[in-house]
Amino acid sequence: MTRNWALYLFILFPVLIFSQKQSREIVNKKDSILPGTASSISFSLENTTSQNKVYDIVIETSNQYIIPILKKNQVSIAGDETYLYLVPLRIATETPQGKYTITLRGLGSDKTDQFIKTAEINVLPVRKLSVTAINSPEFVKAGETITSSFLLKNSGNVTEKLILESKNAVVNHDATLLLPPGEAKVINISKVTNPDLGKNEYQNLNLSVYSVDHPAETQTAYSSTKIISVKPDEDDIYHRLPVSASMAFIGMKNRGEYHDGFQGELYGKGTLDKENKGTLEFHAVTSNPVEFNSFTQYEEYFINYRRDEFFVHLGDKTYSSSYLTEYARYGRGAEIRYNFKKVSIGGFYNHPRFFRDIKDEFNVYSTFRLNKESEITAGYLYKIPRPGETSLSFSGLRLDSDAHLPYATGKFKLNKNLDVSGEVSYSKTDRMEGNAYMVQLLASYTKINGNLMYMKSSPDFAGYFSNTSTFNGNIQYNISSRLNAFANYVQDARNFQRDTLFLAAPYRNYFQYGISYRYLKNGSIMLYNGYQKYKDRLEPRQFDYYERFVRVSIDQQIGIFQVNLQGQFGKTDNYLSGFTGNSSFYTVNLAFEKLKTSFNVFGSYAITSRYQLQDQEQIYYGARVISRFSPKTNLSIFYQNNYIPEEYFNDRNLFEVLFHQQIFPGHEFDVSGRYALQRGQLGNKDFIFSLRYTWRLNMPVQKTAEYTTLSGNIGNLGVKKVEGIRLTMGNHLSITDKNGNFIFKNINPGDYILEIDRSTTDINDIPDISLPATVLLTNKENIFNFGLTTAAAIQGVIQFKETTDPNQLSFAQFQLKKEKKRKESIIIEASNGDQTYRKIAYIGENFDFTYLRPGDWDIKLYRNGLDKRYKISMDAFHFTLHPSETKSLVIDVVKQQTEIKYQKESIKVGYNTIKKQK
Repeated sequence: MTRNWALYLFILFPVLIFSQKQSREIVNKKDSILPGTASSISFSLENTTSQNKVYDIVIETSNQYIIPILKKNQVSIAGDETYLYLVPLRIATETPQGKYTITLRGLGSDKTDQFIKTAEINVLPVRKLSVTAINSPEFVKAGETITSSFLLKNSGNVTEKLILESKNAVVNHDATLLLPPGEAKVINISKVTNPDLGKNEYQNLNLSVYSVDHPAETQTAYSSTKIISVKPDEDDIYHRLPVSASMAFIGMKNRGEYHDGFQGELYGKGTLDKENKGTLEFHAVTSNPVEFNSFTQYEEYFINYRRDEFFVHLGDKTYSSSYLTEYARYGRGAEIRYNFKKVSIGGFYNHPRFFRDIKDEFNVYSTFRLNKESEITAGYLYKIPRPGETSLSFSGLRLDSDAHLPYATGKFKLNKNLDVSGEVSYSKTDRMEGNAYMVQLLASYTKINGNLMYMKSSPDFAGYFSNTSTFNGNIQYNISSRLNAFANYVQDARNFQRDTLFLAAPYRNYFQYGISYRYLKNGSIMLYNGYQKYKDRLEPRQFDYYERFVRVSIDQQIGIFQVNLQGQFGKTDNYLSGFTGNSSFYTVNLAFEKLKTSFNVFGSYAITSRYQLQDQEQIYYGARVISRFSPKTNLSIFYQNNYIPEEYFNDRNLFEVLFHQQIFPGHEFDVSGRYALQRGQLGNKDFIFSLRYTWRLNMPVQKTAEYTTLSGNIGNLGVKKVEGIRLTMGNHLSITDKNGNFIFKNINPGDYILEIDRSTTDINDIPDISLPATVLLTNKENIFNFGLTTAAAIQGVIQFKETTDPNQLSFAQFQLKKEKKRKESIIIEASNGDQTYRKIAYIGENFDFTYLRPGDWDIKLYRNGLDKRYKISMDAFHFTLHPSETKSLVIDVVKQQTEIKYQKESIKVGYNTIKKQK
């Protein structure tokens, strides 16, 4: 017996313990529930009397979206027993996140015994954001505005603060949007298309949406629209060569004497075949009617042709054999070159135009390519002096007889960071022999990069340089992303045979080093230290000095203004005047752009001992304004009061006005006028003006295709007339005859868009195919037929049906019209396979689709966040629309029935009461 009791206690004791704990746990539990689900909570009801009692139960919630499925009920509790009462709840999808209270009110049958119990539930947060393209035009004409609609839906239960962006369109809404749970918003974006579009093209628009609190969770939707060009650039049946022809009237007052005249110019460059393999370039400029300067063109004639590996040039150009032998010599001659796989051969003949010492020169060479970045060249240059000339060049050397100059050059890629190049050359005349060599090293590393070059030529070398040496180098070290250290050294060659077309720049021996520090993203400072030696090559000399200096330069962007400040402080030894003094320079440069106009203003103040006087004051100032009024019109104005003497070997502008106007496509007009200091002049100003007309044309050089035609017929499918209907295709127009026939003649082959002018048809007439339509014209004769019928329509209404059983127990009813300012809607999509239309329609309201093409149509319905308590009775329809037919459609939205099964017997929970012992 004892053994049996022990066994019963072992089995039943845990049950008793857990049954007592369960009731308390159910009552006190704070449930976490997802929105859009059904759940239940329990209340423990206790009858502490010995009599049976009946209670009327009423359930209340603290939020309208938390709906008790069984709002009222009646329960009977036996004496001294506890009753576990379950409350089923429906948590709507749009229920906001948070804690809510469920209240149970009980009232006894005697109306005196009552109680109130509460329980708390926690609705979890759910984020569910969607953006969908719902409407976008299939076609628009160039210059019109594309407007695309997107549906933004918050299907979660958290209010979203959203940012709306589009990379290629304008969002027609505030940039920020507060979207409550369950709400939807139609967002429109728009883009104005280019009216001058030359080809039909597709334009994709996008809308990106992201939450301020979750910027990484970006959602993007796209729409696509085809843009029809209204000014199409038709495919040309000819391959053309761009050519410009101009005529200028030039006038110049030079040293008190006035000269003027006309100068013509013809220039063309382009390929001669549609495969773009053969390139032709030619240039012809008639003689200059005024004295030549850098602001006018000199007489020039040349033509060259390049195809694959072959190149030939006839006429004027700057010819060059190598750096040491003939670096740059402008003249009239011929050049030819052919590239084989590994070897190139070539040569030129040149008759110099601006160097009197040389009458003619011939050059031949061959290049062997070791690899893609390394090669060796061997060549031979033959120079013939001009007899009877006694003038000296800058080198002080004149050829006594024909000169022979063999040379070899090479460039090599040592590794990914180092490049080396060099040249050696030998020269021989009847009386002299000489040699020269040059070597250059380029280095590029992550932290450091630099360039070193050294050249030396012997006194009797008959090349471009003689009896001179030069060394140039620069190095830069990146200490950090903001701090750089650098050094530069320049030593000019003293003796070289430069063309007499321009004067030679001063001799320089220059060294500087310093650091550059970027203290802001748009601001930097540079500190320099070094020396410089400048010596005038012309006679009489205007300067010859050696100067040690310290320089500070600051660049700073301030709003739209770019500011540059420079200060230089130095000690100058003036060899020309024989004294030593201080030289200080202060410079300000201010640049900005506003209203399609760029402005640059500068000023400089100097106290210098470089020239004739010690501590001489100099002030330089000026400005440049460039205004782009339109793509066809621009104006430039420049003024500077003077220039430093080191620049007097150049032609220098003191005042300049340039005006350009495109009269109409292919025709341009330019006006220029300037006061200038000619090279070698310090004070005599000259005036130059020019009036130029330019005609730009495309000359046909090869016929690439034949003209095509497009013909067809518009069939009468029940309309009043098919005569006089206007059709357009690009720039071409055709009008149908009484039988509906049309034709387009002399059309360039290509891709076109065929359109119908609806103003020439009845208002309800519609083509039986989708127009505008793409047509590809490739054959000489092309046919395109279609019919014209009358449009159909769909009209309908969305109605709500309540289907509850009046005999059911009292449930919490969801009244559609009492929802908090929310109108339930669905998306209706109509499609015939080629075209798709979508509309957002609200329950209880009418909708329609008009101007539909007769044929088979499919109607699909989408919930668009429709409350889960409702369903669409039939969400798809298929029918055939006949001409002029209006189809009526009724869409039923019904309330879904909720089935609740009750346990036949109540759950009774009993427990023992343990009295406290005193």
